[in-house]
Amino acid sequence: MGTLEGHLLPGICLLIFSLHYSVMVSLALLRGQRFLKPPLTPKEKRGHRWWQLVPVEGMMKVAISLTGIITEFFYPPGVNRMMMVDWEDPRRPFVFHDNWYHVTMYGFFTLSGVVDIVSRACQAQQNVKLERAAEALAFCVLVLLMACHLENKGTLEVRTHLLFVAPTFLVTLVLTMEVWVPDQPTLWVLKTWMGLVLSTWMLQLCVLMYVPPSGQPWRAENPGDLAFLLIFFCWHLGFGAIVLAAVYGLCSLWHHRISSWREVPHAKYQLCPRSYSSEELEKLGTEAMLQDGGI
Repeated sequence: MGTLEGHLLPGICLLIFSLHYSVMVSLALLRGQRFLKPPLTPKEKRGHRWWQLVPVEGMMKVAISLTGIITEFFYPPGVNRMMMVDWEDPRRPFVFHDNWYHVTMYGFFTLSGVVDIVSRACQAQQNVKLERAAEALAFCVLVLLMACHLENKGTLEVRTHLLFVAPTFLVTLVLTMEVWVPDQPTLWVLKTWMGLVLSTWMLQLCVLMYVPPSGQPWRAENPGDLAFLLIFFCWHLGFGAIVLAAVYGLCSLWHHRISSWREVPHAKYQLCPRSYSSEELEKLGTEAMLQDGGI
């Protein structure tokens, strides 16, 4: 992950997940749903094959995480970083510790995806709490690894990763709370907002450390450059809230438009009239005389 591509992959994937969840949360709030994702009952599972029940989100977690693991070990082509200890050195030092940090992170997200797949496709009763616990564990490991990842780093990397740890810790806290207090709309919104901040800040790291717009690298010894890191992070907090509000607004328009299409005028049952007026009786009599004359 110590390259531009290594930061782009999780940043873009996390942004896709966050936008997906923002749509789900917006529609759930508009519809007044009790559950963000209603669990499948054994009766609903009975009529489907197991591969028809495999969740797309779980498959995406596994596929993206395995891609990240492969790139950590074998990218660029021709390298092999699977070695953990340099056995040729008499001191037997550990090597490629940064790559093993990232592989461990991807490994726990792979575990979360596998738990989602097994819970929804293989078990008779979906275990929602287990799915949330596995996802909370993955983010908890991410927080621990990012905190330890700060060792032997420059001032710029330390500051950017500390700002990354803050929203990650909030997401971890929310996911942990959802294990015991699930289906709280306030937690849905907070988790989605922090997910958007995480994804956009990850993409911001690519710009700061690898492709600065000015063409000049950021100077960690300059207090002004470090001060603007916090300013940019606050902008990301506001930008995440704006994106979430925009998604909610678009979903609200779509929801009301669909609701108006489904409401067909004069489609409701009406009571039959118990008595006819004199004008209606004359009209009925005229129609009856015309029919008799035609016959």
